[in-house]
Amino acid sequence: MIKELADFGKRIRLDTNNIEDSLCLETIEILIEISSDGCFKNVYTSEKESFIEDVLRTEDKGRTIAIVPRLLVDNSQYVLGFPNDKKRANECLQKFKDKINLYSDLEELAPVIKFYENKESGLNKAYEAFNLKFKKKELSERGNIAFYLENADSFIHENKAVYDAIKRKYIKDENDRNSSETIPCTICGKTDYRSKNIAVHGVIKKVPDGHTAGCSLISYNADAFESYFFRGNDNSTICTHCIKNYIVGLNWLMINGQFKQNEKDKKPKWIPTNRQNFGSDTSMIYWTREKESLDELNLLDNPVVGQVSNLIDSVVKAKNNETKSIKSNQFYSCTLSGAAARIAIRDWIEISLEDYKRNIAQWFKDIAIQNDGKLKYSRIYFLAQSGHNTKLENDPTFSRIANHLWKTALLNNYMPPLWILSSVLKRIRYIESVEAGKKRRDPLTLERASLIRLIINRNNSKNGIMMKEQLDTTNVGIAYMFGRIFAVQVAIQRAAIGKNINAGIREVFFSSASTNPAPAFGRIMRLTQRHLTKLKQEDSGAFSVLDRKLQELCRPINPSDFPSIFSLEEQGQFALGYYHQKQKDYEDYKEHQNIKLKSTTEED
Repeated sequence: MIKELADFGKRIRLDTNNIEDSLCLETIEILIEISSDGCFKNVYTSEKESFIEDVLRTEDKGRTIAIVPRLLVDNSQYVLGFPNDKKRANECLQKFKDKINLYSDLEELAPVIKFYENKESGLNKAYEAFNLKFKKKELSERGNIAFYLENADSFIHENKAVYDAIKRKYIKDENDRNSSETIPCTICGKTDYRSKNIAVHGVIKKVPDGHTAGCSLISYNADAFESYFFRGNDNSTICTHCIKNYIVGLNWLMINGQFKQNEKDKKPKWIPTNRQNFGSDTSMIYWTREKESLDELNLLDNPVVGQVSNLIDSVVKAKNNETKSIKSNQFYSCTLSGAAARIAIRDWIEISLEDYKRNIAQWFKDIAIQNDGKLKYSRIYFLAQSGHNTKLENDPTFSRIANHLWKTALLNNYMPPLWILSSVLKRIRYIESVEAGKKRRDPLTLERASLIRLIINRNNSKNGIMMKEQLDTTNVGIAYMFGRIFAVQVAIQRAAIGKNINAGIREVFFSSASTNPAPAFGRIMRLTQRHLTKLKQEDSGAFSVLDRKLQELCRPINPSDFPSIFSLEEQGQFALGYYHQKQKDYEDYKEHQNIKLKSTTEED
């Protein structure tokens, strides 16, 4: 995984011209304009990206606790000593000035040196102007501040002489730090760069549920994590160049994105390009070995029927024209979470791009469900949220389900755990029992039916009953048949009593009928007979249709075969039988109404 991240980071660095290990690409949020004699002119906001000193490489120190200034560019603590009533801020400012003085032989730095020497016209004025705008919330104390010489075309730190000086010092310090014993890097296998005595690797930003300052992927801070007499990060023996690569790559995957207009409030919303977030504690990042668009992943969030059909067709054609002599591009996915100041890797997926497309096409086949006479595909987000009852941002169950579904979508042979099925069924039974009598839609929604079908089929892929996306008259499994019977019994009650039922058969008996059918169906059958008697007197046509349908479903079942309990998988089959029968009855009703309307129109 680290090797693939390092290779990806190398590609990103080449694309952004970020090829120097001693420099890093960051955004300059604030610029201080000064004159050639160091006088303060103004302070502005900025959004320009620029290469600055990478102190994690040049100084080989972390900045969380230690005071490690960057040359010419840093936050308000270092550049201005803000706020000046804090001891650490004053120490940061002094260290920042000391670092600039180390490069005092560069004439390009003369204006900045004068800025700090002539406090009244330089530093103090800048501090006052910054403080004023900070109080107005126009500036942030954490943003990167750079110096800008009036009438110049670039920041002072972007001068070639400054960059060259940083590079020279880095090379000299690396040679001094390098030990006589050279160990090959475990990633690239080379000895071109130092791989021993590396204090820090760097931090990853925007890790969910992680430290705000960033999290480390590789870090050793206690004897318990060390082995074979290696100390600290020597336990990983990754060279400084590969470290830089994987840090750049992983940060790009976590941070990169673009603004898109929100359809609801028309406001711009930040959309990550290579990351999926599920809950507050889990992120799935993904990329390819060679640059390639991954439009198929967009379908997981927005499954347009036509595009899904095109994907399935293209996979079938590609399989027919498959050429094994051509080396395939690779798809990678990593699931991670924050664990205090560290990153916890939850999952790692590595497959060919052909398998990636084939598996997503299979995912849509597995989650397809008939609804209102059409095949429907649910969003992976809605599938994940269909098995819990708390706020998404605080629900660990949501992110756990989402993680398993993400893996199921990308790996055709992956079987999601059965506890997800249990969670969905519990949610359905909870709504039926607790919210009985309230006006609401059936808790067995399209998303829940789709998720139930997916879990049953993936866990029965080698043997067992496979559930279809629509009513399956060939499926004579006892649980599926009981679900169909239960749907007809619900329809009979509705036809006999009407829509305004406070707590009908479905609300009262769904839970017991789907778990302990023998005792439940004895009571339901008695109720159904009463409803049929009432219906026969009031609507003989409806009685005839529903009674015949019930008899046809019950005919193959021997009363002695009534099971006393359903297994977890059978409970899911019961739910799907109920859902499929309900959908088929609704389609038949609509068709009947259309025929009736058509005949009436023709008579007129």
